Amino acid sequence: MPKDDPEKIDLNLDEQTVDEGPEDVAAAAAEAMRNVARAAGRKLAEGSADDAAAAVAAQLAKLQAEKDELRNTMIRRQADFENYKKRVERERAEDRSRATAVIIEHVLPVLDAFERALAAHADPAYEEYRKGFELIYRQLLDVFVRYGLEPIEAVGHPFDPHLHHAVERVESAEHEDGMVIEEHQKGYLFRERVLRPSMVRVSYRPGEPALPPPDSPVN
Repeated sequence: MPKDDPEKIDLNLDEQTVDEGPEDVAAAAAEAMRNVARAAGRKLAEGSADDAAAAVAAQLAKLQAEKDELRNTMIRRQADFENYKKRVERERAEDRSRATAVIIEHVLPVLDAFERALAAHADPAYEEYRKGFELIYRQLLDVFVRYGLEPIEAVGHPFDPHLHHAVERVESAEHEDGMVIEEHQKGYLFRERVLRPSMVRVSYRPGEPALPPPDSPVN
């Protein structure tokens, strides 16, 4: 019996097969059915393999897309968390700085009192007391300096409305116009911001009108 084409199976039995008898016909028919089943199985297997490969490829693409989305989400969440941590740390540092500035500002009159006491007692009889006051004053000022306090330089410098508060303009031929010639109260910076401006007297050249004191400093 000729080999069957797996793509096309002919189930017609020739006359010789029919003449061979019922048993031979049944055997031939069974063989033909087996050939059909094998061909159909091969086609089904080939089709199933292609379908399975396509399904696996689609599933892999879906999983890769989900993985990329989760990774991007994780990166965004991590960036948001890092920004949140930095913002919280910055706000805490600002709160501590403001609290420190408030405390120092309230203690500045103590420094002023020390300075006035040291300036008033120049008598040699008070020299020992003066040294003690000076030591306490320096220790207190050093503590504040470590926390960010910085005295404002005023005398001998040009008037700066951001740092100085002019209480009087004084005619002077010895100084250039607009120079600070005297400090009534020391000013301070706290971490590069004006905590208290210096109260000063400002010079103007002879022959020029004594203008009103400049406006208060810009904080």
